[in-house]
Amino acid sequence: MKCNVGKTDRTLRIIAGLAIIGWGVATGNIGGAVGIVPLLTGIIRWCPAYVPLKISTDKA
Repeated sequence: MKCNVGKTDRTLRIIAGLAIIGWGVATGNIGGAVGIVPLLTGIIRWCPAYVPLKISTDKA
């Protein structure tokens, strides 16, 4: 897997993921589990949705 998530994209994904998870915990809503997706893609720096679209925000 080649990294395709850049620094800014990574930061935004991690923040969004944590915010969604936090919202789910605060409201008791299971929908907050959706926050795992952006959080994990930010941590591993690879987004499977970018592959077929040939998108990369990584400068390297």
